[in-house]
Amino acid sequence: MERELLETFDAAKKAADATAADGDSPEADRCLDALRRLRGIRVNTDILVSTQVGKRFRPLTKHPHSGIQAVAADLFGYWKKVVLEESGKKNGGSENERSSDSSGKVEKVRPMKVEKNSASASMKVEKRDVDVRGQKPDNVKVEKTASNGSRTQSVKVERVSKEVSRTPDAKKPASTPSGPPKLTSLVKCNDPTRDKIRELLAEAFAKVSRETSNDDRDEVRNILDEVDACDPFRVAVKVESALFERLGRSTGAHKTKYRSIMFNLRAENNTDFRRRVLIGEVTPEGLPDISPDEMASDARKQENMQIKEKALFDCERGGAPKATTDQFKCGRCGQRKTTYYQLQTRSADEPMTTFVTCVNCNNHWKFC
Repeated sequence: MERELLETFDAAKKAADATAADGDSPEADRCLDALRRLRGIRVNTDILVSTQVGKRFRPLTKHPHSGIQAVAADLFGYWKKVVLEESGKKNGGSENERSSDSSGKVEKVRPMKVEKNSASASMKVEKRDVDVRGQKPDNVKVEKTASNGSRTQSVKVERVSKEVSRTPDAKKPASTPSGPPKLTSLVKCNDPTRDKIRELLAEAFAKVSRETSNDDRDEVRNILDEVDACDPFRVAVKVESALFERLGRSTGAHKTKYRSIMFNLRAENNTDFRRRVLIGEVTPEGLPDISPDEMASDARKQENMQIKEKALFDCERGGAPKATTDQFKCGRCGQRKTTYYQLQTRSADEPMTTFVTCVNCNNHWKFC
């Protein structure tokens, strides 16, 4: 069943990717047919978790084709209902077991009667314990009568414990997101230039959800829920406002910085940078001060690191050859582990200059 589910889902996703927008096309018909076949497959929570189809299916609910979006949303709601029903049955069964265990009571009656008669006093103690599972028994009744000549004193002490019935722990209500609601449209400022920048940013951030779900890296796909919870319109407005506040208009003195930030946010091969901005790893206030290296994608950062390492290696290899010897003694640490090389720094009839480096403390000196 899992294999059939995966094959049908792959066929639906492949056809959906080939379908651009509304309109009748063979790809859209194939996608809708595959989605209907997915609805006919019986699934449960274990199958959805093992195949990860539920997580990968989410982008289809936001497809630009209205027919595919409607059918996918209906199927996603059906799967969600199946998961909730199964989890409800499991929680209900466990609660019934706990309630049946807590309702059982074992009563132990241990009567104890002590009578003490003397000429001066008489005491009577009666004790009865009720042992309730999970509760400390405590039920004591004491009666004491004392006589002393003509004076008579009666003392009665009674202590009865309260029976506390254990009830199953009530479920805490699910926490609701405390953030502001998502914007349904872009907030404009009646400035054509600034509004255009906001539209370009919103278009770039809207692609992050699809790019995250299609990413080959597991660590990126695992934050898909965090990405979906972000609001592209709200983030676009914040970024544009922060840039305008710090850099002024995009046609002003900081035009080059504007172009650099906008290019990296909209570049097709730089999905990592706009994802970090959308989820808040890079704040809008920090964008004006960000360097080009920090705006690069993860792949580009790794390439830059390799280029720097290669350049450093070539630089060290191109230097003067060094030899190791113990003929020189370091004046700082007294060790004789040194390297040296020689260069002709003066005229040709003068001796060469020897440059010595201590391997132990990195002390440098030279002599002729």
